[in-house]
Amino acid sequence: MKGLYGRLVGAYAILLAMLLIGLGIVLGQFFPFFYKSLEAPTSTTYTIYLIVTLVIAFILSMLIAMRMLLNYAKPIDDITVVASKIAEGEAVDWTHHPRLHYYEDDLAYAIKEIAGNIEEISAKRGIEKDRLKTLIESMGSGLLMFGRGGTVRLVNGMFRKTFGYENVEIIGQTISEVGLPHEIEKLIEDVFMTEQRIEIQICVQEATFSVSGAPVIGNHGNWLGIVVVIHDITELVHLEEVRKDFVANVSHELRTPITSIKGFAETLLSGALEDPEVSRNFLEIIHKESDRLHLVIDDLLILSGVERTGFKLNYTEVNLNHVMEEAIQLVSVALEEKHMTVDFNPSTIYKISGDSGRIIQIFVNLLSNAITYSQEDKAIRIQMENLPEEILVIIEDEGIGIEATELPRLFERFYRVDRARSRDSGGTGLGLAIVKHLVEAHEGTVEVYSKPSIGTAFYIKFPIEQ
Repeated sequence: MKGLYGRLVGAYAILLAMLLIGLGIVLGQFFPFFYKSLEAPTSTTYTIYLIVTLVIAFILSMLIAMRMLLNYAKPIDDITVVASKIAEGEAVDWTHHPRLHYYEDDLAYAIKEIAGNIEEISAKRGIEKDRLKTLIESMGSGLLMFGRGGTVRLVNGMFRKTFGYENVEIIGQTISEVGLPHEIEKLIEDVFMTEQRIEIQICVQEATFSVSGAPVIGNHGNWLGIVVVIHDITELVHLEEVRKDFVANVSHELRTPITSIKGFAETLLSGALEDPEVSRNFLEIIHKESDRLHLVIDDLLILSGVERTGFKLNYTEVNLNHVMEEAIQLVSVALEEKHMTVDFNPSTIYKISGDSGRIIQIFVNLLSNAITYSQEDKAIRIQMENLPEEILVIIEDEGIGIEATELPRLFERFYRVDRARSRDSGGTGLGLAIVKHLVEAHEGTVEVYSKPSIGTAFYIKFPIEQ
């Protein structure tokens, strides 16, 4: 028997047996002194009676002792079993230990209290662990943690996805075994050596990452390892480059007409004003450059308004046929100058929910773009089609076309395929950027397809209902 009850019963049985055996030997030795005249058979009979009596006494004593020990030692065995389960981290179901409900001693109450507290702490730790795991896995940045021994202790899903470790287990691997980029390995080694926070920026293929490493210090100042956080800042870097390009382009677009206006004005003030023909030519140039400056500023204001948070459209029922006809009328002068025609013969009326003023801007910009990049005596074809929950508008020209490498940047601000042609036509380089933002404001899409020397087609999809 392994329990306290079994050990006590065994010990008591051995002790009782030794005492009874000793008592039997003593009584057997003293018997002849009292009964010297008895014959041998009587002595044998006495010995048998003595053994039987001692055995009966042993059995009765054991039964009494076992009953007494059952009341005092068995509860300790039951509590020991429960305590062992608690120590092993098992949840204790008190319904499987009904005897414990009848124990009224302090030890039983203490065990129950300890078990309850441990279960409560374990539940809280489980909840906190789940929260921490959810937080780490939902992070938008890669997370990697190394222990004091230099092996990976924690890694989140974003890190695995970023560096291609979805199907590879890296927990327990060392820095060199993980196979990180050289710059990150060096950062980790430097943090281990210096125990200081270090941050670097690296480029991996076409992506840019901000990598930050810092030591992990426990509550008592003990060093636990290091944590590495990896942010994908590719989009931020791209936006910063766009911002720099935008500032540079705006400065250039504004400086060019201002320089021309200033130069010709100074020439006039220097004496050219006395020559009527020269002064008239100079004034026409100044007027043309001021118009160009006005167009740039107007387009910038339109674009900033569209990009501004809170920009709203004035939704009404819009007849796309009428809007397209108005847009064609607005560019009719440019069409006549280049002897171009527009083929627009809709077979039905197309209506959507949208802002008619903004849609006219979209069509005018696309038509102006088609006119600018087309030779004389060319045609522009316009089609409209009903799609499920959308209307497709196609504006196709027979212009110079666009190289495939140029298409991804076509909707960027101030981007021009042919800068000289665009500038000569008075373009600002903001038209297609405005088109893209206005179409997206209508929750639509715009796509472009082009072949050099053949032409370009813009596909605009407007949702019928908003």
